[in-house]
Amino acid sequence: MKDPAATLADSLMVGLPGTEVDATARRLVEDLGVGGVILFARNVVDPWQVAKLCAELQDMALEKHGRPLLLAVDQEGGVVARLREPFTHEPGHPILGQSGDPRRAFDTAARMARELAAAGFNVNFAPVLDVNTRGKEGVMLQRSFGSDPSLVAAMGAAFVQGLQQSSVMACAKHFPGIGDTVLDSHLVLPENPNAKERLARIELVPFRAAFEAGVASCMITHVRFTALDPDRPASLSPAVITGLLRREMGFDGLVVSDDLEMGAIANTFEVGRAAAMSYAAGADVMLVCHRLDRVENALETLVREVERGRLDDRRLAASRDRIDRARARFAARPRPDMDELRRLLN
Repeated sequence: MKDPAATLADSLMVGLPGTEVDATARRLVEDLGVGGVILFARNVVDPWQVAKLCAELQDMALEKHGRPLLLAVDQEGGVVARLREPFTHEPGHPILGQSGDPRRAFDTAARMARELAAAGFNVNFAPVLDVNTRGKEGVMLQRSFGSDPSLVAAMGAAFVQGLQQSSVMACAKHFPGIGDTVLDSHLVLPENPNAKERLARIELVPFRAAFEAGVASCMITHVRFTALDPDRPASLSPAVITGLLRREMGFDGLVVSDDLEMGAIANTFEVGRAAAMSYAAGADVMLVCHRLDRVENALETLVREVERGRLDDRRLAASRDRIDRARARFAARPRPDMDELRRLLN
């Protein structure tokens, strides 16, 4: 491969510090050539500012590197909604799950996707497919469709289709499922001791449904599943990503790590090392959402792994192909549509 550094930079999705293009944004998009940007509440003032920011980021990427960015947001509805009013305030997954109506999940996601696409986004990190088996103690209580795997599967599959039929890439998360978790991976590394048979019967059911529904991406969680890999969290585990997700379940879409700056990872691993481990395990896109120096470290470490022969051309080419396919499908219209955005929000 002629330029492994460009391929590896394309596998990084990063956060920005502010609400407009600044020196950090230029460093990330123009100089480093990252393949994706995720926006958070800290980047949002109103729909028009968001659309302007998305347009400027895309213009930079296209002018400098000749390809559009994957522009993402966490817009689940309910308690996790980075875009507030006048964007439509959609119900969260628990309310949709209580309705038991997959059509309502589809309609909600489709409406959400139309607004996201008009504002310039092409990726939504939703739906949450975690089955909340811990009741009120569960870390996913306010974000899960419910405690019944079949219900979560039906609602999640409909949500996927609603997003993607309206031109926004959906992401099934958090594989292999964290509904039986009570600790927050933003802070610490949780552990799931359940047997593989139990995971297949409960946690994996909604993911299978999402894959059958054609979900284009899947996010890997920072939880250690001891029955699958007693040593590494799922996001860094070849057994989970390449073994279970790719080979056993047949998923050939985009695999995304959860944010590598979360405490579950950053408390134990240097972020650059974690990025290299995640990529070697089979992830295509690694999230590094906060600090520029950690993005730079991740890219430097990945390039060094190639130079040392630990990542070969076939590994890089496989991820590049999956990223290119996702970009061709969902980022074909890279600029926001301000007229459509005004129509939808007024």
